Amino acid sequence: MEPVTRPTVDRAALLADAMESVSVPDGAEVSVAVLDMDSGESATYGDGSFDTASIVKVDILAALLLQAQDAGRGLTAAEKSYATAMIENSDNASTSALWETIGRAEGLAAANERLGLTATEGGEGMLWGLTQTTAADQLTLLQQVFDDESELSEASRAYVRGLMGRIAVDQRWGVSAVADGSEWALKNGWLPRSTTGLWDINSIGRVTADGREYLVAVLSDGHTTKAAGVALVEAAARAAVSVFAGD
Repeated sequence: MEPVTRPTVDRAALLADAMESVSVPDGAEVSVAVLDMDSGESATYGDGSFDTASIVKVDILAALLLQAQDAGRGLTAAEKSYATAMIENSDNASTSALWETIGRAEGLAAANERLGLTATEGGEGMLWGLTQTTAADQLTLLQQVFDDESELSEASRAYVRGLMGRIAVDQRWGVSAVADGSEWALKNGWLPRSTTGLWDINSIGRVTADGREYLVAVLSDGHTTKAAGVALVEAAARAAVSVFAGD
């Protein structure tokens, strides 16, 4: 008997179709990338670059952990304190301290070369929140955190995942809207741009929906309010996961 071959599914086309139902206000832009961790299939919608705002904090922590691994050491008590505040509470002062520790944009670039991020450029000076990235790069970063094949050690990956699973209650929005109950690990970013008054709203993380695990990255900008941006990001995350529904 001939083996049954499953027809190839164009997930990118399905995602583009799903995004047609997402209302994007005039002037706003959105890009989303999703990976089904069970099948390994992925899809991306949009390819523009966006300000990271606070989602860069996961990348900064990954860079710090790589540097510590290279030095054959664990994180110091101070570094752990900064990392906890940076990820769980999105504390900016702690982030600035670790941004200095990793060597600012140059240190981030060195880490990202190893992590496989090819379209991410660190912000100038201390402006880490203006790091530029793409949804595809953020999906790559999530794979480094949540997949077994990674430049990060098992202990480093578990550390990042633990912090992303304990986000402050008032920051539990974004990709977590797709998750079944508390089955999520995430980091969000939100930034009102002083030059325009418009908001950058981003969300990255792992969610479990209908018993399946997904990595999802949603980047957006040009929002008149934070609430409008959060609503768009959550709608895009739902659209992304929907392309695997019924498999």
